[in-house]
Amino acid sequence: MARSAYPTVIRPRIAVRADFLIGPGKIDLLRAIEREGSISGAARACGMSYKRAWSLLAELNQGLGRPVLVGVTGGRGGGGAALTPSGRALVEHYLALERDCADAAAAHLKVLRRLFRA
Repeated sequence: MARSAYPTVIRPRIAVRADFLIGPGKIDLLRAIEREGSISGAARACGMSYKRAWSLLAELNQGLGRPVLVGVTGGRGGGGAALTPSGRALVEHYLALERDCADAAAAHLKVLRRLFRA
């Protein structure tokens, strides 16, 4: 069987509170909204239903106590969505944490990759 070119990564899940987690699914959805300009486009890009995307966004809004996105008035093609400053900050700091975790774990990840090649 061919080996995957997929890199070894660390994707943390952060328990901000007992009832509020932030992890790769929510962050990937926010990044997709930023890239696609709409919730429906982002949901498709993430391989999730529109209903699931709305559920994750509601969890984020409730957990943060403020909106992570704002509706954008559209022209011919209709409206869309964009991240609020809080939404952008959440993505930015999560990605920085992800990089810092990977940097801190680099030696361990190298050993783990060798173990799985054996």
